[in-house]
Amino acid sequence: MTATIIDGKARAAALRADVAAEVARFRAASGRAPGLAVVLVGEDPASAVYVRSKGRATREAGMAGFEHRLPVDTSQADLLALVARLNVDPAVDGILVQLPLPPQIDANAVILAIDPDKDVDGFHPVSAGRLATGLPGFVPCTPYGCLLLLHDVHPRLAGLEAVVVGRSNIVGKPMAALLTAESCTVTVAHSRTRDLPAHLARADIVVAAVGVAGMIRGEWLKPGACVIDVGINRTDMGLVGDVDFAGAVEVAGAITPVPGGVGPMTIACLLRNTLVSACRREGVEAGL
Repeated sequence: MTATIIDGKARAAALRADVAAEVARFRAASGRAPGLAVVLVGEDPASAVYVRSKGRATREAGMAGFEHRLPVDTSQADLLALVARLNVDPAVDGILVQLPLPPQIDANAVILAIDPDKDVDGFHPVSAGRLATGLPGFVPCTPYGCLLLLHDVHPRLAGLEAVVVGRSNIVGKPMAALLTAESCTVTVAHSRTRDLPAHLARADIVVAAVGVAGMIRGEWLKPGACVIDVGINRTDMGLVGDVDFAGAVEVAGAITPVPGGVGPMTIACLLRNTLVSACRREGVEAGL
């Protein structure tokens, strides 16, 4: 068996095209563009590249982008003051503070300061609570992108066994909540899980988000499983995921590559969340 390769680039491009079409409709209805404010503190190279990509994608979707670049020695008080201004700015529908932050700033304090109704990253505890209880809110972009990819393979997820490897607030926990809401039977595994292969052997769906290169071996998988690899690990062989791709592709039914799988979906889902926020604030029906 050779698994179907899930093309995250193509799926993300389709979502971004849908968002752009809905942005045009929103502008016609409201007289303004949805606005995304991105805050970068310092010059972390990876973060700077990501912020540039977000800015380009925002413009391509017809949205208004507000970029705030602050020096690395910015105080926590100054950053919180900026967030407070963005919270009340009527042109801003989404606020994203790029992580990681310099050591003098408490990231949790900054996340808590963002208005949950503009929390398009989905990291605020209120957003997490809304997701867990089924209320409307914002889902972190990466797990939401994973869910869209899963639906392309399995339009109906109800009743499937899912194992999420990783328990972070950014991917693992919200991914488990999303799959639970889809009526999957969900196991959350992690670095201290005993006999991980036994859990994976019964999983119809595997979402790997543990941050260890090649940790999940192909022979551990259930034949025909759908494997979503969130991991991005820099090695001497280049970027690799948390799944041993060469082994898994011979067993799985469908699998995301690294790169080119989950990664492109993250920015596309950020644009989608920003549009949804704008529509909620203006009382316009979101078409996504």
